[in-house]
Amino acid sequence: MSSIQTINEVPLTLVEMKERIEKVEKRDKELNFRATKTKEYLGTFTKDMDLKTATELKKKITELNIPRLKDRQIVKIIDLMPQDLDSLKILLIGENITIKNEDLEKILQVIK
Repeated sequence: MSSIQTINEVPLTLVEMKERIEKVEKRDKELNFRATKTKEYLGTFTKDMDLKTATELKKKITELNIPRLKDRQIVKIIDLMPQDLDSLKILLIGENITIKNEDLEKILQVIK
């Protein structure tokens, strides 16, 4: 029996995941139970953003060159779209990362 090996892990925003599920649905004509539930969830929480906007936000936040800010943290910021400094700090509190307030302000300016 062959073993499955992970070659590369890339964090996806909710909008990117929604696009991928739609491609699978077009390819397979029908989704299984879990994929259907996932599509419903993504439809509920991604109503006000499209793929182009999410990609632009990801690119702009990455271009800020904030030290120690990883892709998965950028994806989390885009998915939840914090509107103030406290919300952004709470979002990153579980991460083992320290970001200066100036950099947090830059992130908020990009989101707005």
